[in-house]
Amino acid sequence: MLPLIRYRTALLLRSQRWLPPLLLYVAFLAVGVRAGGPVLDSLGYAAACLVPAAAWLVRVATTGEPAAARYCVAASAGPGRSHLAGLLAALLCTTVAGTAGTLVVAAISDPHGSDRQTPVPAAEAVAAGLAAMLVCALLGAAAGALCNPPVLHRPGRAVPATLLGALLVLLVAGSPANAAVSGLVGGSHSAAVPMPWGPLAAATALAGGAVTVACRLSSRRA
Repeated sequence: MLPLIRYRTALLLRSQRWLPPLLLYVAFLAVGVRAGGPVLDSLGYAAACLVPAAAWLVRVATTGEPAAARYCVAASAGPGRSHLAGLLAALLCTTVAGTAGTLVVAAISDPHGSDRQTPVPAAEAVAAGLAAMLVCALLGAAAGALCNPPVLHRPGRAVPATLLGALLVLLVAGSPANAAVSGLVGGSHSAAVPMPWGPLAAATALAGGAVTVACRLSSRRA
């Protein structure tokens, strides 16, 4: 499986189609994060910004392979395994970008609560920010997996569905991403650092289910 993931990651990076979702993520951070802002608020915003970028990266990774190469890889490794490698490559790139963004945001933010007086433990804040980032990366990837081939093939349906899926992941009450981001923002008011273990477990389960559905459909529709 590792050679397949390396192949799909190299294909994604060489295509440079990862640039638009990365630039979208950077633009969101540049607009919404201010140097010296409360660290937990900023980390929550940074995590939320990763959801649309993750969904977009999944679309890029699963639709950017040339047809001839896709058929060869599917014939040798199986269409399900090939699709799984593409999804994991997208998630890997999303996590790397999200980790870098989280660390930068933590470095330029004020390690105090929203009252600007109560200190927030820096190491705990970074750990909570990274956990929330991973929740958002997983659910963004899940939305991308369910809104793009092999589930939805036509771009006219897949692209709007991907956008809508990313929005629902962030806005729907009960969503693990919503809970993780809201926890950080709420923790900023009390200067308490909430670790989103529950949302992380739920996001892992949901992402696993979405990936399973997409890979099984890929095998059946090959």
